[in-house]
Amino acid sequence: MLKFQNRASCMIFRHPVSGFPRCVSGSSEIYSPKMRNSAENANIGGVAPSTIRSNVVGSPLDGILVLDFSTLLPGPMAGLLLAEAGAEVIKIERPGAGEDMRHYQPRWGENSASFNMLNRGKKSLALDLKDDRDKAKLQPLADNADVIIEQFRPGVMARLGLDYRNVKATNPGIVYCSITGYGQTGPKRDAAGHDLNYLGDTGLLSQSMGTAESPVLPPALFADIAGGAYPAVMNILLALRERDRTGEGAYLDISMSDNLFPFLFWTLGNGQAAGQWSGNGDSLFTGGSPRYQIYATADGKFIAVAALEHKFWEAFTDVIGLEPDLRHDEKNPAATIAGVTGLIAGQTADHWAPLFAAADCCATVVRTVQEALDEPHFRARGLFDAAVINNEGDEMPALPVPVGRSLRASPDGPRGAPALGAHNGDLIL
Repeated sequence: MLKFQNRASCMIFRHPVSGFPRCVSGSSEIYSPKMRNSAENANIGGVAPSTIRSNVVGSPLDGILVLDFSTLLPGPMAGLLLAEAGAEVIKIERPGAGEDMRHYQPRWGENSASFNMLNRGKKSLALDLKDDRDKAKLQPLADNADVIIEQFRPGVMARLGLDYRNVKATNPGIVYCSITGYGQTGPKRDAAGHDLNYLGDTGLLSQSMGTAESPVLPPALFADIAGGAYPAVMNILLALRERDRTGEGAYLDISMSDNLFPFLFWTLGNGQAAGQWSGNGDSLFTGGSPRYQIYATADGKFIAVAALEHKFWEAFTDVIGLEPDLRHDEKNPAATIAGVTGLIAGQTADHWAPLFAAADCCATVVRTVQEALDEPHFRARGLFDAAVINNEGDEMPALPVPVGRSLRASPDGPRGAPALGAHNGDLIL
């Protein structure tokens, strides 16, 4: 970077590509397309340089300021991933109650366990966005932010005067990410919905939902995480990279329902190319094949079988002693499933586990979450080494995140989620 000005409180540098100024104060840094070469650079817009950047030097997102207006899961999860990579993430919450996830059960300290998990290492400002005085306090941060994440229904941020158009007017480099169920356009843009609705609307739920007598709910919030949080982070990072190249920010319209269709690659390809539209539990990956199936053991546990390739199928059927005719599963898949079911049910999970492991045939015992936490493999990989701490000083393993270990910020000791408005005094002068 090329230094072009030195002030009492910070050194001013200009980005070599975009030309946007940066104010560096010791190990802290402020990035802003709006920063002016004036005396205010020592205390930009009422935001203290020493408090706006405080992450570990050397992290990939060190120096990136994120304002997070979101609640519950998709946006907070996205913010967590950015924070784990070194960004400074500031939650903007309503005074008094804060965001909804604080109040879920069970409690762990003053907030819910889930809130602590999803908001580790972030900061919190309590501001009433309908109050002009509070919005004025927020303006300097909006002017200097790199990323905004919001999760309101379309039009809410515009009514608050905090939409992309308004923010961009004073901060042209902003990467503005809106996460919604159905996107910013289209007939359903204003419809209410949650994860299960998005799974149902896209047809993904129809592929494996149990029977009329016993419907089965998905085991995770796939739309919120895989359709919302992960695409948000991916597109934010792409937009930041593009900003490095062009100097321009971006608006990101993240639709959780849109982003579920990649999971249907098998059904979409087979259906459109060959008219083979899969239904409830009848495709290769949802229960139609004996090679990709869940089988119960004698002691009420289950074996997850994914012996798709022929070499794995041969090894698996050798271990269980399946009769030769049934091994040709293409002839009568239902008969083969019945045959495997009877054999697996004849022994306990402890009987099968070492045999399948020795055969290396893609057949494993289904573990509980508690058992997975104690699995030596995950422990050896350090998956649960990081810790989250609550306001009472209690610690537990932090939520593992898909950020490479070499790319994570590495602060000393465990990190906690912020108390509501904990940083009002630090970040607003």
